[in-house]
Amino acid sequence: MEKEIIPTCVDCSTQNCKYKDRTYPDFCPTDNLKEEDRQWALERYDEGRNREIMIASAEVEYEGYCQWTRVQEIMEFARKIGAHRIGIANCIGLIREARIFARILRANGFEAYSVICKVAGQPKTSMGIPAQCESIGAAMCNPILQARLLNEAHTDLNVVIGLCVGHDSLFYKYSDAYVTTLVTKDRVTGNNPTAALYTADSYYRKKFFGGK
Repeated sequence: MEKEIIPTCVDCSTQNCKYKDRTYPDFCPTDNLKEEDRQWALERYDEGRNREIMIASAEVEYEGYCQWTRVQEIMEFARKIGAHRIGIANCIGLIREARIFARILRANGFEAYSVICKVAGQPKTSMGIPAQCESIGAAMCNPILQARLLNEAHTDLNVVIGLCVGHDSLFYKYSDAYVTTLVTKDRVTGNNPTAALYTADSYYRKKFFGGK
């Protein structure tokens, strides 16, 4: 027996929350939204710099729509929120890309401060990571230390370049500054993880869905 699928936003074909001239499906969270939840979210935008961040993001989306690369968007966003010292939390496998990004930042008036994932060179086994994992490198990634060192550097905005799945989660958690992502690592697709989605019903069908 197949497990019942509870429909959510990915199962909607109307997106009436955006267009406003269509019909909401029965399961739509917008159409069934409790006023207390709506109000709770709106109140959070008045906390700290949240409203400033939201407005700056919306302005960048509008001003550079289909014109600016993400590199450009990050710089424009940083300017709008007054961020000058930009932290870079990068994977060692993307050190070249991180160097290029730092060079671009510096050429555009920003200060770039990078902490690489292998900082401290801590052995994987010292953290209880299975010894076989050292076959692809003995030093563990250290996202919590990356965040701490960038916090100590008083960065205004941190940018992730290729941290591993899960390591990025820990970095986001411990970073004091707001974080945005420039590169999402995918070793198979040349750091283009959506390629697997575009080919999910063709080349990757067996891997994702099994069968023939």
